[in-house]
Amino acid sequence: MAKKFYSEIRVIYADTDAMGIAYHGNYVRWFEIGRTEYLRQIGYPYAQLEKGEMIWLPVTELACKYRQPAMFDDVLSIACWVGALGGASIVMMYEVRRKATDELLVSGSTSHAITDSKLKPIRLKKIQPDLYAAVVGTLEDV
Repeated sequence: MAKKFYSEIRVIYADTDAMGIAYHGNYVRWFEIGRTEYLRQIGYPYAQLEKGEMIWLPVTELACKYRQPAMFDDVLSIACWVGALGGASIVMMYEVRRKATDELLVSGSTSHAITDSKLKPIRLKKIQPDLYAAVVGTLEDV
């Protein structure tokens, strides 16, 4: 099992409908928070990748399974980990849980191409071996 990286957020009022239930589209944004923090925690924040390394990770596929709703003022734990790493692609996995009860609310994944700034696929292992090694290092929980 790959090492999981965690982030926390609180559901704010603007993220909910009149019933205090989090809007379903917010989970996609919360997946991105998890992915952003994963990259930051392995030492490669998005800003460094896109501006310094010229490596982009456009989303090519998204899956999301809703189990229970998040509610206004819930503190959520977002787990993010690498599900698969290809030559020029990566799949990120997510779980969003209510922190107070550890109840699984949503699980999902995003698939990403690994490209240059012109969206041409690149081989991460060849172009940025240090980043590739950092990602591979998270594939097994230690």
